[in-house]
Amino acid sequence: QTQLVESGGGSVQAGGSLRLSCGGSGYIRVSNCVGWFRQGPGQKREGVATLSHDGTKTTYSNSVAGRFTISLNNVNNTLDLQMTSLKSEDTGIYYCAIQGRPVGDKCRLWEYDYSKWGPGTQVTISS
Repeated sequence: QTQLVESGGGSVQAGGSLRLSCGGSGYIRVSNCVGWFRQGPGQKREGVATLSHDGTKTTYSNSVAGRFTISLNNVNNTLDLQMTSLKSEDTGIYYCAIQGRPVGDKCRLWEYDYSKWGPGTQVTISS
């Protein structure tokens, strides 16, 4: 079983866009829940976006709703996060997580529901 790896992080100015991808594991496509989390400087890790295994149900944190889009790329077998209208408060290390446990039919923004994680990729937004 290969390891998850995030890519696409970097430094951009506020208002810009980035697209993160997470690959390296065959479990991405069969996980009940997958998601993206982030940890800002001096902050706890928080949920950003989650996606159900069939790709139909998404959940976003209030801080990113309307700006970020989570999706599964079935061709490349990656979990992607398109980020637009970036703000300085979006700065942090972004982690993908798979093998998530749903609660009812909901994939929660709670890190302890997920058992497999990537090492993270740095996103820095300058104002």
